[in-house]
Amino acid sequence: MPGMVLFGRRWSLASDDLVFPGSFELFLRVLSWIASLTLYLVHRRQLDCPGGVLLSTYLIVLLVLLAVIICTVLAMVCVSMRGTICNPGPRKSMAKLLYVRLALFLPEMVWASLGAFWVAKGIQCDKTVVIGIITTVIVRTQTWCPVILQQASPFSTSNRTISTTAWSLGRSSPTFQGSLSCRSTEIEYDAVEGDQHHCHFASILKTTGLQYRDFIHISFHDKVYELPFIVVLDHRKEAVVVAVRGTMSLQDVLTDLSAESENLELDTELQDCVAHKGIAQAARYIYRRLVNDGILSQAFSVAPEYRLVLVGHSLGAGAAALLAIMLRGTYPQVRAYAFSPPRGLLSKSLYEHSKDFIVSLILGMDVIPRLSVTNMEDLKRRILRVIANCNKPKYKILLHGCWYGLFGGSPDNSPTELDEGNQRALTQPLLGEQSLLTRGSPGYSSSDSPLDSPTKYPHLYPPGRIIHLEEESGSGRFGCCSAAHYRARWAHEADFGKILIGPKMLTDHLPNILNQALDRVVADRTACVSCPGQGGSHTAVV
Repeated sequence: MPGMVLFGRRWSLASDDLVFPGSFELFLRVLSWIASLTLYLVHRRQLDCPGGVLLSTYLIVLLVLLAVIICTVLAMVCVSMRGTICNPGPRKSMAKLLYVRLALFLPEMVWASLGAFWVAKGIQCDKTVVIGIITTVIVRTQTWCPVILQQASPFSTSNRTISTTAWSLGRSSPTFQGSLSCRSTEIEYDAVEGDQHHCHFASILKTTGLQYRDFIHISFHDKVYELPFIVVLDHRKEAVVVAVRGTMSLQDVLTDLSAESENLELDTELQDCVAHKGIAQAARYIYRRLVNDGILSQAFSVAPEYRLVLVGHSLGAGAAALLAIMLRGTYPQVRAYAFSPPRGLLSKSLYEHSKDFIVSLILGMDVIPRLSVTNMEDLKRRILRVIANCNKPKYKILLHGCWYGLFGGSPDNSPTELDEGNQRALTQPLLGEQSLLTRGSPGYSSSDSPLDSPTKYPHLYPPGRIIHLEEESGSGRFGCCSAAHYRARWAHEADFGKILIGPKMLTDHLPNILNQALDRVVADRTACVSCPGQGGSHTAVV
């Protein structure tokens, strides 16, 4: 795990990172050695021509030099396989081997240059031999590129889905669907804000199938703490819909990263009203636009009998949930549907309060509904715990992970942790070099261990009651091979109390994947195995 020390400084490459690149170089070198040996044995009797002694000498020295390089690279691969991630002791000779390997570059380059020079002099030998020598020089020159990259690597200095409701703005705006016609169509619509060429609005029209008159307000204004949103009339469901866009720009990322907690000023008797700072600021911005600018008043003046529904995906889901809490006093019948919301959003009291009017939808192993500052700290501790207890070399773990990712199986078939008797290793520093952190250091204490560091942030929860779409066992690992099948169930927030590491932890958050899963569940009505909620009143799903 610790980076190697070469030429008086520590680099980003560890001594157990050379198994795969070393094996690749070894494969190339062995092929080159076999080709050179074959060339010499087959044509050695044709080297009695003028200059043939030079060519014969060149091939013999080349074979010896390649053999030395092969032995050195083989030793590097074997040494790199030793030890474990946190036990580099068995690999202490790796630095010396790297020095030897780097030194062998010089004679290799010199000898290749001499071979090219002698051939260029016009040696009068069999053309097959000359072509073979030229090919050898060219192949070896081409081989240097990946090898140099391998050896130089330690010397680097840098260590929305549109949901089934059709009007929910997800993480990505579908601009590609309207970009072909947006400039050719002149749209005069005062409700569109921040869309100079009306490309985004044309995309929304084409995607949702709605008419101009159905849109009350559309804002593409995008700054930190200021999210794009739309207000539209859904006549089929008799609802005024406010849809908030998810993370799509750098400004949105900065809003996501404002993960401190702050108090919410609400007209309620609830205690401890705390929420994610960045998303709370974004919800306040939309609240001011909807209320102070009269956007909601305009919508309900057109359809006074309609109810208010808020939707969003990812960052937009968190903002929609907080916006529903803020508007609850004025619009008691408000409902919010949060697709893949972030976990670190609401305090315990707000979480319990939101169960009456907010429903969250989470797909599979999606990391975002499990993501919070406290869960990130927990993940860090768990990763350090596994690394500290790992009893297998890194290359075996990577090979098993690739096998699992391609062909499936159980990760438990290849345990990577030590026995219970060695659990005391968890309290020891992971980077055990004397120059970094040791128990003998004056400033070290047991509380300095990252495994024992207390959390610095309050525990926050996802919004409302949660519907979890779970992929059924037996579904295909790859979407191109077979369609996955899902079942929907009511889940508890504790089910998302830890970040899960898996091949679908990122893809399950993508809007198109979520949309496909929803379509699959809707097509299979028997997928809903437990429709009654746990406690609280039942929330009807639009």
